[in-house]
Amino acid sequence: MSTQNDRAIYFRSLHRPGNPIVLSNIYDGATASYIAAHASTKAIATASYAIAASQGVADESLTLSQNLASVRTIASVVAATSPQLPLTVDAQDGYEDVAQTVREIIALGAVGCNIEDFDNRAGTLRSLPDAVARIRTAVQAAKDAGVPDFVINARTDILGPAGTGVIADAIQRGQAFLEAGACTVFVWGGPGGRGVSGAEVRELVAALGGRVNVKLNLAEGSLTVAELKQIGVARISLGPELWRAAMGAFRETADRLLAGVSYD
Repeated sequence: MSTQNDRAIYFRSLHRPGNPIVLSNIYDGATASYIAAHASTKAIATASYAIAASQGVADESLTLSQNLASVRTIASVVAATSPQLPLTVDAQDGYEDVAQTVREIIALGAVGCNIEDFDNRAGTLRSLPDAVARIRTAVQAAKDAGVPDFVINARTDILGPAGTGVIADAIQRGQAFLEAGACTVFVWGGPGGRGVSGAEVRELVAALGGRVNVKLNLAEGSLTVAELKQIGVARISLGPELWRAAMGAFRETADRLLAGVSYD
């Protein structure tokens, strides 16, 4: 994998329905160092929610410059640890100028990104034509930057808090995103919202040829990696789950230690 596009081609090849790539999303230099050195890691992916939280801001308030600052550190660590690993970036909604966003993350070494159809500035779901146009723009920007096999994971929030859609609407958007050049589709069910059921994941897999990304939920009763593999998805991500686990341990340890502190 001598070139950036070689890494993109390799990363794209890891998206196999029924034998999915599992991404342990990271958010800073320390987590990048550990995951990049892990024997099971085949690619590095960031999580914007966790990146935002580590900078003390809400996910929807994370600016492009803040996101890129973390990605720059992560990319540097990956390059020093396992330079052959593909890096994909959670680019949220692509920000104001999606082409410029793609060019900037490619300049940092990325070979893929997530782009969602929710407009963070307006607080609304983008129309389907607008969302599709932005995927096409991102694809063309990557080609112009010398990475024609750049891997776009297109997220739709049609089932999220701002969306009022049903699974058929998610399928319609997913098909349009794939036709526009996305590699996979991620249907998001919202934080603590309706979610996406196992039956709906099966519908998505059938309608989208398996080119589906599912966020793994570590809560009891959620679909497991083995179950998602059997259903036939092509990509599984952890999102902010590792950040939540780390913060849970941090709070527990801090509370235990500080409970015994007295300044009298």
